[in-house]
Amino acid sequence: MNRGRRALWQEVPVARRRMADPVRTAAVRAVIIVAVTLIQAMVAFLCTLARSWFGFPAVLCTVASTIVATWAVLDVWVTRQVWVQRHGVRSEPSSTARELRRERRKARRQGRRRPSEEPSRADRAAA
Repeated sequence: MNRGRRALWQEVPVARRRMADPVRTAAVRAVIIVAVTLIQAMVAFLCTLARSWFGFPAVLCTVASTIVATWAVLDVWVTRQVWVQRHGVRSEPSSTARELRRERRKARRQGRRRPSEEPSRADRAAA
């Protein structure tokens, strides 16, 4: 039935990991506040152009909203920094890093085996 048709939804692998929940919550809050601030600024601008009585209160609200929006954006940054400090950065080594560690481990094991050809401690104590 679906011959020749592409799927409506295709999973695409994500290049970056998902943000932590508190950071994502702060980011969504900041985006909403910034969007409302931009709408208020546009209303204030248009009311000022039209010489409406609502222009002055709209400009005052826009100034206050700009301060709140700045605070919200800073909150995203601070929340991210706090989360990273508390939970640390989770990194996964790349395959090349794993390969280098394997080679180093192998060299260490071989280094440990070679000294075993010398007399052991018990043999030295008996001598």
